[in-house]
Amino acid sequence: VQLQASGGGLVQAGGSLRLSCAASGRTFSNSFMGWFRQAPGKEREFVALISRTGGYTYYTESVKGRFTISGDNAKNTVYLQMNNLKPEDTAVYYCAAAPVSSSDPALYGIWGQGTQVTVSS
Repeated sequence: VQLQASGGGLVQAGGSLRLSCAASGRTFSNSFMGWFRQAPGKEREFVALISRTGGYTYYTESVKGRFTISGDNAKNTVYLQMNNLKPEDTAVYYCAAAPVSSSDPALYGIWGQGTQVTVSS
């Protein structure tokens, strides 16, 4: 399985971006897809996750009401719609796959390459 993240860029505070994570290969054993982010000098941080059925989502508190995770199984793609972006959202964003629902990055065995999101004030 390979994950390809895209959609990052430079945006002003208050703006929006939509990240995409396209999966290729056999994904049936990975029931959850997550988004994480890592800012310079900081540890990788959980952002959101979604079950393969799309019926379960979970967000870190700081993005609730601003970010929405969704999936399109026909396209094997997971999205992260980010609205009302803040400078503190600046980071490299990674998508990842796991067999269980968790905010712990150690439980995610497959990672995409990351896409940079920069929010200017």
